[in-house]
Amino acid sequence: MAKKRPLPFIISASLDERRRNQILRRYKIKSSNIARVYEGDGWILYNPTKNSYFKLPKEMIPSRELEHRIKSIHNYIEEYKSLIDIERRAEMDAQIKEIRTTSPKEREHYGRAVLGLKGRSAGRKFDLYLVRFSRDALIQTEIGSGDIVLISRGDPLKSDLTATVMQVSKNYIEVAFLSKPPVWCKDNNIRLDLFVNDVTFKRMERNLEKMRHIGSPMSHIRDILLGLTTQSKPSKTLHFLPDNENLNNKQKEAVGKALGAKDIALIHGPPGTGKTTAVVETIVQLVKQGKKVLATADSNVAVDNMLERLSKKDEINLVRVGHPARIDESLEKFSLFSLIEVDERSKRVKMMLEEVGKLVEVRNRYSKPTPSRLRGMSKERVKKLSALGKSYRGVDIKTINSMAQWIKEDEKFEKFFSAIRELEESIVQDIISKADVVLSTNGMIGAEMFEGVTFDVTVIDEASQQMEPSTLLPMMRAKKVILAGDHKQLPPTVISNLDTLKHSLFEKLMNREDITQTMLEIQYRMHKKIMDFPNQLMYDSKLKADKSVASSKLLLEKLPNDQEISKIVDPNRPIFFLDTSSSETGDNRETLQPKSTSYENIFEAKIVASIVKALVEGGLDIDEIGVITPYLAQVKRIEKICEDEGVVCEVKSVDGFQGREKEVIIISFVRSNVDNSIGFLKDKRRLNVAMTRAKKKLIMIGDKTTLEANEPFDRLFDYLSSTTASSS
Repeated sequence: MAKKRPLPFIISASLDERRRNQILRRYKIKSSNIARVYEGDGWILYNPTKNSYFKLPKEMIPSRELEHRIKSIHNYIEEYKSLIDIERRAEMDAQIKEIRTTSPKEREHYGRAVLGLKGRSAGRKFDLYLVRFSRDALIQTEIGSGDIVLISRGDPLKSDLTATVMQVSKNYIEVAFLSKPPVWCKDNNIRLDLFVNDVTFKRMERNLEKMRHIGSPMSHIRDILLGLTTQSKPSKTLHFLPDNENLNNKQKEAVGKALGAKDIALIHGPPGTGKTTAVVETIVQLVKQGKKVLATADSNVAVDNMLERLSKKDEINLVRVGHPARIDESLEKFSLFSLIEVDERSKRVKMMLEEVGKLVEVRNRYSKPTPSRLRGMSKERVKKLSALGKSYRGVDIKTINSMAQWIKEDEKFEKFFSAIRELEESIVQDIISKADVVLSTNGMIGAEMFEGVTFDVTVIDEASQQMEPSTLLPMMRAKKVILAGDHKQLPPTVISNLDTLKHSLFEKLMNREDITQTMLEIQYRMHKKIMDFPNQLMYDSKLKADKSVASSKLLLEKLPNDQEISKIVDPNRPIFFLDTSSSETGDNRETLQPKSTSYENIFEAKIVASIVKALVEGGLDIDEIGVITPYLAQVKRIEKICEDEGVVCEVKSVDGFQGREKEVIIISFVRSNVDNSIGFLKDKRRLNVAMTRAKKKLIMIGDKTTLEANEPFDRLFDYLSSTTASSS
């Protein structure tokens, strides 16, 4: 007779380890009998080894459905914990490797370090210590407000001092420390390096762990994401009276569906279609329904964009949570820090903190019970010996008494400090509880202040640009979630190159028929001819240009005398491609500097500068011109040549321009080689983003021969050849 297959069994996860071990011993189950353990949905599932057999009560044998649920939840959480740990290590290793292998001057050239600084105190702001690092030489850097920097005396690998950037100017960078910075910060030759902050990674890991046994109704959201269940019921489009009278029909539909969805709704917003307008309208309508809303995005810029629009609604109580350095100064009055400052109870906190200082002074008069002084004694033992007037193992009675007094004063300090923290926490909780809308980055939602705080609805913008574990942070705070984004634009930035992390949760949900979703179709940014190719490439030609922009024309006071440049900047040609492949001198090729992995093309850079200069001389404001190029080395090269020509304009990578727009966009594609190799330019989402930043004029510069041999450029040139007066 064949031996029965050992059945998996379950024990409640609410039991502590001791109780679980008691149950295992009761049924004579040893650790050697267990092949694998899964944990999820309130249970611990044990898979026995093949040769094990136990006689267990029926209540310990899970149904096939429950077994599948527990394994699915466990495997998902373990997979993403592993992935984000790899990504965290990759980010930190990349920074450290670059610091180790790149000279200080080179790292400064690439905008990720600033050298030769001297610090001085810039006072206090809230609970932060400000230091301004300055120098006579101009500071040109990619480091910006909100970034984490590593501060050192020249060798960053020997320092662990970090701070948050508050502001960057031409000759100084102001940073904020959480505690008083060391005196050496005021020395000469201080170096600042852009660095990685792994706090968000830790918060993502903690959030994943909480998902294992999260209670209802958030468990329902989790189960929908994991495919363990579907939406509660068919969604409906809710009728509403728009707060914004300028909404088009598709925006109204998107808001109505989002309001009517029971669990999850998606707003798909291609470039210029007013995605954030629809998001803000949704939030306003939710508040009108009496809902408490959490509004988040991965970037501070996107959060502040929502806040800026919502701030015009006087009837909505807004709270912006986050580091002051990461909040736009004009919106600072909505920040949690500012609201705490104006709370009457904060005066009491400040008075109590002054008392704490006095308690510390008193405590420090006595001998601190260090391990060398204690010699194995507990603090209670010290107090007892002091009361008895006894010495101990070579520690004289005077030292015993002094340590005992230090311990007593420290207990007073701890009790008093605990009271301060309780008062501070109550102020924070009161402010958050009274808010109609709390705005934050995804990462900040994992902070301790949000422990136990839940919302009626979470609204997440930029959802297509976030790694899945980041999106999960705000999702697990509400019983309903609305996500907005465009998975046809740039995916999440993943340093480790892990393919799974490159696919956002928004993208996954867009591919599911059971999830409520609406695509916005009217775009208000681009001339119709600029829109046409990205529309065909990415959006099945569903986009329509609003009449306000469809035929919009660049206004130039005059055209340059140079006939070639005049043809390029001609306002009657909204889209123009300049082919460099026919260069007679052969100097149009890409180059790669020693030790660099970033390509540049001096030939294209010079053309860019001449076009920028012609546009400015033609009467266009320099702020209305943007230059996009895929390689950091080319960004620096164009910046330098433009500076030499006296036309300093904004030059950034494709990533740096996502979500933004300019009257004129000039794209330098850089790649020009005999192998027709273009690297990551093959990603059609990157081309989509680059082209759709332009409002009235799009100028592209590149080697047609190199580019045309690759997708999606073959389709681009087919399109250009079918249009008139668009290329040269």
